[in-house]
Parts: sequence; C-alpha cells; structure tokens
Amino acid sequence: MSPEDRGTLTIAPSVVRRVAERAADSTPGAARTAGTLGMGRHGAAADVDGDGPQVRLRVELALRYPAELRSVAAAVRARVADEVERVTGYQVRRVEVVVTGLVAPTGKRVE
Repeated sequence: MSPEDRGTLTIAPSVVRRVAERAADSTPGAARTAGTLGMGRHGAAADVDGDGPQVRLRVELALRYPAELRSVAAAVRARVADEVERVTGYQVRRVEVVVTGLVAPTGKRVE
C-alpha cells in the first residue's frame, strides 16, 4: 500500500492538552490543589496553540512549598515537551510555565 493510500491521523488539541497536563502533574515538585468548595483535586491546566505538527503550550500549575521555582519550572518544561513529542509526534515549539501558587505541606503542625 502506498503512503498516500494509508490515510491521515489527526490528533485533537484536547488530546495534546491532556498529555501536557499529565506530564506536568507527574513532575517532581508539582502539586495538586483542592478543588472549588473543597471538592475534588485540580492539577495542571494547559492551553494548546496550533493543531500540529508544531504546537506551543502554556501550562499553569501549583508547586509544592518550598520549591526551587526555576529548576522545577525547567523540569516541567522539559517533561511536557518530551511527553507531547513522544506521544503525538508533534514538534513542541515552546512551553510557557506559569506558577499559580505554592502548596504548603499538609500534616500536623507542632506548636
């Protein structure tokens, strides 16, 4: 079968967004925050610009406190780009990381 007879593959931007969010959430130092009204947990939120084969991403997420912001942001940037490229085959042109908050460790405090 010739290459032109095989068809095409289209990956929806929502799939690229979800891959980016999962990659960001799995980066050491990233934190999930409590949801609205204390219900649920929320992780990274990503926006995708472009619909392949080249995309630009903006990822908003909270980090664990205390965090070395620059190094964790660099790790998020690298992990998101690598995972999106691996899963989709798209070239990631840019990953913008926006830190929206710091999440303090939970647990009993000694006074």
